[in-house]
Amino acid sequence: MSIWLDERSRVVYQGLTGRAGRFHALRNRAYGTRVVAGTNPSKAGATVEGIPVFATVGDAVEATGADVSCVFVPAPYVQNAVVEAAEGGVTLVVVITEGVPAKDEAWLRGKLRRDHPEVRVIGPNCPGLISPGKANVGITSGDIALPGGPVGLVSRSGTLTYQALYELKQAGIGVTTCVGIGGDPVPGTSFTDCLAAFEEDPETGAVMMIGEIGGSAEEEAAAFIAKQMTKPVVAYIAGITAPPGKKMGHAGAIVSGGKGTAAAKIETLSAAGVRVGESPSDAGRLMMEVVAGFR
Repeated sequence: MSIWLDERSRVVYQGLTGRAGRFHALRNRAYGTRVVAGTNPSKAGATVEGIPVFATVGDAVEATGADVSCVFVPAPYVQNAVVEAAEGGVTLVVVITEGVPAKDEAWLRGKLRRDHPEVRVIGPNCPGLISPGKANVGITSGDIALPGGPVGLVSRSGTLTYQALYELKQAGIGVTTCVGIGGDPVPGTSFTDCLAAFEEDPETGAVMMIGEIGGSAEEEAAAFIAKQMTKPVVAYIAGITAPPGKKMGHAGAIVSGGKGTAAAKIETLSAAGVRVGESPSDAGRLMMEVVAGFR
C-alpha cells in the first residue's frame, strides 16, 4: 500500500499554465499520475496538452472528481490558493512553492485545523510526495524511486530525499511512499504525522527519516517513536558542522539559543531506539541491514 497518494488519486494543478506548473504536471502525468485538471481564473476553458483548465479548484473538483491539489503559484498567493483548494473539496494539498512567509503558514495551519480538519497540506517549500509505481505529485524524479516497499521515507530536505531514494534503489529496496515535508518553520505535515501513517500502513515495514538542524520536529518524532512505533526507524540528521545562528539553506534550518543542534537531535533519536547514520550513505547502509532482516 501507500500513504495519502496512490494510482486512484486525481490531481489538479494550481498554476498549471505557468512554466514550472506545466513542466512538472506533464512530467507527473507521464509517470502515470492521473492529472485531471489545472486552474487559472483568466484562462478557464483552455487546455494544456489535453488537460482542461478551470477558473477555480471547486470547478475542477465538480467536473473531474479531483481530490488532490498541487500548488505552483507564487509565494504571495499561496495562502489564498490553499484556502481555495480546501474549500473546493480536495483533501490533500501539496505546496511546492518556496518563500512563503511563516506568518502565512501559521495562519493556514490554524485556518485548516479549525475549518477543514479533513484537509492535509504537504509543504510549503517541498518536493512533494511519490508512491513509486503509482503516482508522483511534485518535483521528485520518478526514475530514482523503486516501487514495492518495504520502506517508507520522510524528509525535510529535498536534495537528501533524492539521494536516499536513489541509494535505496541501488540496493534493490523499494519504497511505499516518500514524503518531502519541506524545510520551512511551519510545515503543514510533520515527521510525527508521517510516522503515524507509516505505522498504520501494512506494507511499510521500516521507515527512513531525514532531518536537519533547527526546530524541535525531530525531538517530537523521537518521543513518538519511543512510545508508539513498532517498526524500525533509521535516520540521518544534516547540519552537524553548521555554525550557530547561521541559516543553512532552509528557513527552519538554524541553530538558535543552543537549541536545534544536530548533536542534540541525534542523541534524542538514538535514545528512542533509532539507528542514526553518520552520512546519507551510512543511513542507507543501516536500512539495508534492517531490510535484510525481513528476508
